[in-house]
Amino acid sequence: MHGLRQLDPASALDHLQAGALLIDVRERGEVQRLGFDAVNVVNVPLSEFERRHRELPRDRELILACASGGRSFQAMQYLIHHGHTRVANLQGGIGMWRAHGLPVTAG
Repeated sequence: MHGLRQLDPASALDHLQAGALLIDVRERGEVQRLGFDAVNVVNVPLSEFERRHRELPRDRELILACASGGRSFQAMQYLIHHGHTRVANLQGGIGMWRAHGLPVTAG
């Protein structure tokens, strides 16, 4: 399917450092317990996504992320359906991010 890109954690980090925006679609409590310690991270919970997706820029790459990749994949499809073209999904979510030794915050 066109546009359904998956990024592994190392590639996602490269994209973030190059200016992409990480959209964490986990709920607030999940983010407080364990968060992405990276530049350009915004929390838009999936439960608020339909109402808030217009806040997301169309002029930069968006990487969707959650706990394991399922909810973020849904969010990515939603954005593509609503005209976003520069979107990708973080494969394996924060679990795989952490397993690759990438930085997290713990509350």
